[in-house]
Amino acid sequence: MTAELAVGLPVVVLVLGVCLGGLGIATAQLRAHDAAADAARLLGRGEPVARAEALVARTAPGGRLSVARADALVCATVTVEQRLLLVPIAVAGSSCALDAGW
Repeated sequence: MTAELAVGLPVVVLVLGVCLGGLGIATAQLRAHDAAADAARLLGRGEPVARAEALVARTAPGGRLSVARADALVCATVTVEQRLLLVPIAVAGSSCALDAGW
């Protein structure tokens, strides 16, 4: 029974690591989407981009904000890099809001 345990235990640890990493990536995705929605609303109200970037830094640490304006919309995309077993994976969240342009 010792040989089976020696072979099976690393596999169990690897699967557990992948599952926990997947949860971390899902959490980063949710934070990026929330940060993008909040940033789009701020920018739609006419707030400066620096304030939206500060909000993104608090909500999604390490996140990068990109802003696009089209017609009467302002769209914000937040990209965050996460690692899954030392492999970098980029997750992003996007949201748009009406551009009031105060």
